[in-house]
Amino acid sequence: MKKARLIYNPTSGREEMKKRLADILQRLDQGGIEASCHATTGEGDATREAELAIERGYDMIIAAGGDGTLYEVINGMAERENRPPLGVFPLGTTNDFARALGIPRQWEDYVDLVINQQLRPLDLGKVNDKYFINIAGGGSLTELTYEVPSRLKTMIGQLAYYMKGIEKMASLSPQELIIRAAGQEEIHDEFMLFLIANTNSVGGFEKLAPGATIDDGLFDVIGVRKCNLADMIRLVTLALRGEHLNDKKVVHFQTDYMEVTSPGYVQLNLDGELGGTLPATFKNLRHHLMLYR
Repeated sequence: MKKARLIYNPTSGREEMKKRLADILQRLDQGGIEASCHATTGEGDATREAELAIERGYDMIIAAGGDGTLYEVINGMAERENRPPLGVFPLGTTNDFARALGIPRQWEDYVDLVINQQLRPLDLGKVNDKYFINIAGGGSLTELTYEVPSRLKTMIGQLAYYMKGIEKMASLSPQELIIRAAGQEEIHDEFMLFLIANTNSVGGFEKLAPGATIDDGLFDVIGVRKCNLADMIRLVTLALRGEHLNDKKVVHFQTDYMEVTSPGYVQLNLDGELGGTLPATFKNLRHHLMLYR
């Protein structure tokens, strides 16, 4: 019988995991998977628990929660040589990663995928000494994902991000960036934000990086040059339709390696979490994990 470690955020998705936990454990057991679980208690706990699960020789690790829980789990797994397959129960506010990969929202359907051992390879992104699985970025607008209070996210879901985004737009200011990427000429310009996408779903926008795939060994890089509020609103409208990449205010290319520096203070956002500051080196680690999908 295979052994699984289920690491879950008890507050994600209106505490959905608490309601379903007994049923999930029973269904896994019936499918030949003996699962034990750990409820996270605070920042960094899921990372430590993922490291411990690998040390203890679990056959698989299942992350249950939002994108933040998944981010912590992959940071606990990424540097280990004997990385077990990863499972993901999407229970958060936006669940960008799960949406991009078409992971079922119904827990019964996803448990069946795990039981049937349906696996696919995943690329990971490495940023300095941290890792991300879906999106990295910087600039004023990216800061809203960790400015939205967790209680507000739990109460009203994705609408919380849009409310905060509207509030931020009026005070956006450009930041000077120097971007050096493999296969590209150096870019030195003022940007409102830059995004490094590993999938096509970012912040609830499913067409922001329409060509991005999780297993091609490449990032899709998108930068928005200095613009006014009217331009930004226009670009958001275009992005909803996937028609923004050819706009003159937008920089877009693919690469597996890039360096970004700035003379100013620029915070980084990794999968919706605070990820340090520039300067930073971004590397694509092709097929670094296996996912139940």
